[in-house]
Amino acid sequence: MTKWMIGADVSTLREVERRGGKFYDRGRQGDALEILKRYGVNTVRLRLWNDPHDENGVSYGAGGCDLECVIDLAKRAKGLGLDWLLDFHYSDFWADPGKQTVPKAWRGLDEDGLAAAVGDFTAQTLAALDEAGVPPQMVAVGNELSKGLLWPVGKVPNWGAIAHIVSEGVKAVQAYDPAVPVMIHLDNGGNNELYRTWFDNYFANGGADFEVIGLSYYPFWHGTMADLKANMADIAGRYGKELIVAETSMGFTMEDYQRYERLPAGERKGMATRPDLAEKIEHPMTPEGQRAFLRDLIDLIRDNPKGAGYIWWEPCWIPIHGSQWATAEGRAYVGEPGTGGNEWANQALFDYDGNALPALEELKRSAQA
Repeated sequence: MTKWMIGADVSTLREVERRGGKFYDRGRQGDALEILKRYGVNTVRLRLWNDPHDENGVSYGAGGCDLECVIDLAKRAKGLGLDWLLDFHYSDFWADPGKQTVPKAWRGLDEDGLAAAVGDFTAQTLAALDEAGVPPQMVAVGNELSKGLLWPVGKVPNWGAIAHIVSEGVKAVQAYDPAVPVMIHLDNGGNNELYRTWFDNYFANGGADFEVIGLSYYPFWHGTMADLKANMADIAGRYGKELIVAETSMGFTMEDYQRYERLPAGERKGMATRPDLAEKIEHPMTPEGQRAFLRDLIDLIRDNPKGAGYIWWEPCWIPIHGSQWATAEGRAYVGEPGTGGNEWANQALFDYDGNALPALEELKRSAQA
């Protein structure tokens, strides 16, 4: 088994810092990554977008996670002795179950062309990271692939295309270094039918083997903890892969943060944790509720014989003017012309002023267990 992963996706950190964000632990200002390491984080997760800029070079936002950004953050992580996980989106911007937009450079390619592009891009990226001195310790081939990737060619139920395209990414990682574990990551960690359908079809269509199943688990979207536990118990035995909750988070407040973002109400998308969702979850949206959620989640993962760790999604994405989930250019690319702003600030592990929250103590506890 790989070492127990205590992870943090810090893909927007550089942008938050450049916009003026500061971080504090017990009143003392410090580097966010150093603070996270002190509390037990041993791995950072970094997303990679192919070309997150429009034709005029304007950033799509949300950290501008191109190769240069990834290398910079990976070097910082390595300098602190942290491992890192590379998360390929195979898109120029967000890829998730609601959108898997083909990169601008790959538009018009058929299944064979997209599969070759994924293989080549994966290999070229890993070679560039190796040259920069920051090879990743794990690689996720695609991001939240529940409904496929590179739509419409690789969209569910086109299982043959999905298995073909994903396999080229897997094989590129294995050719680079067969010792680097490969993750395939779905969302909705409480949905056992989703996981069984997806992986049964993937393997039935000749999908390349890999080492880790990643699950997203957000309690306001993905069912109860009992649902997550049951799904993990089933897939652990069914597929024999290590299991990592590759994305999770929970709010510490429902207090609005408009004054920090300094955006008019009509330009803000608002919290992902809408009040009607927050009312239905098992833990209250308070600092201690957030801590209790993380404590229970860690215990749940440790109870599974294949449980290998977890990653808190964007613990450092505090509300800073100018750091948005998408610029107007980014929203145009993914076809979501609505509002911008930060949807996630009330789910960070630092409060709106950048102060470390009590939930971080649970990271330390899990590191010592």
